[in-house]
Amino acid sequence: MIKKNKPQILFFILLNLFFSLNAFSQKSVYAGIEIGRRAIKVSVIDVNNIRKADYKILYFATERLDFAAHIAEKGELPQEDINKISVTVVDQLKKIKTDFKLLEENIFIVAAPVFASARNVEVLKTKISTLTNKKLDVLNVDEEAKTLVKGAMPAVDYANAFLLDIGAQTTKGGYIDELEDDKLAFIPLELDFGTMTLTDAVKKTVANPNQANDMSTYQEKSFDFNPVLRKKVKAMLDANPLLLKKDKMYLSGGAVWAFSTLYYDENVKDHYISLTLEDVMNYDAILKNNFIKFTTMAKTNKEAARVLSTYDQQYLISANNILVTCLESIPNLSAKKIYFVKEGQVIWLISHIADRSKKVNTNF
Repeated sequence: MIKKNKPQILFFILLNLFFSLNAFSQKSVYAGIEIGRRAIKVSVIDVNNIRKADYKILYFATERLDFAAHIAEKGELPQEDINKISVTVVDQLKKIKTDFKLLEENIFIVAAPVFASARNVEVLKTKISTLTNKKLDVLNVDEEAKTLVKGAMPAVDYANAFLLDIGAQTTKGGYIDELEDDKLAFIPLELDFGTMTLTDAVKKTVANPNQANDMSTYQEKSFDFNPVLRKKVKAMLDANPLLLKKDKMYLSGGAVWAFSTLYYDENVKDHYISLTLEDVMNYDAILKNNFIKFTTMAKTNKEAARVLSTYDQQYLISANNILVTCLESIPNLSAKKIYFVKEGQVIWLISHIADRSKKVNTNF
């Protein structure tokens, strides 16, 4: 009987093996759908080594909508936004499941901390859960800096590095201290200036409001404001003497993205781009004295055009003032390695994967 059905048995064994191997191959593939302040971003990555942040981005899509502005204006999400988010999430979920045959437990859907301030956020969470059978997690603003550090820095560097993320409202980040019994302590870093808040602060020092947008006036006032910025950065660093022992510095956020895109003007495939203070200073000179170079570049370079559609010259100057000040304030900077975290859109996803990995210590 066995001999008679041997071909069929062999076929089913091979078929079972195929599906087993196929399922195994998908265990390293993860997807994240982030409902952000101003866009919905979808990422699919194949992780080779989570400790070394060795991964490949298989798919990325974004759709821009200013949800944060609507929440600030109304105190809640308009029904139109809820519908748009739901349709986009369902469509993207269907696409990535079809294209990448993902394991359900490897798919995460999150919303930015700003959604916690919407009084009807539960309506959105319920609708997403009903349509996708998946939970929508609203990221905790108090955990944001820790998420940035865990996702932006390779786990192998946790003990030997720190992160600064230059955002629109603030500059935040931190580092990880290794304690006894294999436990970790997260130490946050925060500067209450970001690209937009620094620009606003500088504009307030212009006596004549009609001159606030005049570039020569803005540059003069921006230069005058630098001592205030330096004092704030120094206070942040002085409060964290352990930073002096760190050999690596990771930088993320729009300010560093703008610098890297406009100055290096190349499609760098690495997730981490090495940079120097000299390069940042050279970029600063072009930014303030020869801005036409970047506007000309944007006519033929899509990434440069994206930077200039996101930030005007004033914002770029403020962003780089923060970057320069932070770098110049680090003692013995020449002995440290500095990296730009290029793939900022997947930082939270890498952090989620690290939390669930047995290979990464996240025992905080």
